[in-house]
Amino acid sequence: MPATSQKTSAPSQPGSCSIASTLAVIGDRWTVLVLRDIFRGVHRFSELQENLGIAKNLLSNRLAKLVNAGVLEKTPYQDRPVRYDYRLTDKGRDLSPALMALMGWGDRWMADGQPPTVLVHDKCGTPLEQRVECPDCEQDITPRHIRSRPGPGRRN
Repeated sequence: MPATSQKTSAPSQPGSCSIASTLAVIGDRWTVLVLRDIFRGVHRFSELQENLGIAKNLLSNRLAKLVNAGVLEKTPYQDRPVRYDYRLTDKGRDLSPALMALMGWGDRWMADGQPPTVLVHDKCGTPLEQRVECPDCEQDITPRHIRSRPGPGRRN
């Protein structure tokens, strides 16, 4: 987490912290695993349920929460009975770097550097790296060089 000299707002205060607000939408294990599978191309309830081994009521709850938050949209693919595909919205696709960061951390610290899955560029097959770069000086930034300051959406 970036160093800061500012007092941190309690996570219970809505809008006071973008991380807390994000976790309110995607902050449990099942939700993150549902998103992982949807990013991998699994879009139907039955396939998600089978792949994850999740109870139907839990999956239904997680999908409804993601749809209500605008992360997923559901589109009917069958009329009788009505069944839906779940697809990422732009808001959902923007979660890709966060999931990649979680995956990278797990590869390094939980898989002894032996990743069970490697993400590659679809055109050339090169394994992907995630990095933070300063948009002004184009230098790679490490956590030691990150600071925080109040932003325009800060609530007092």
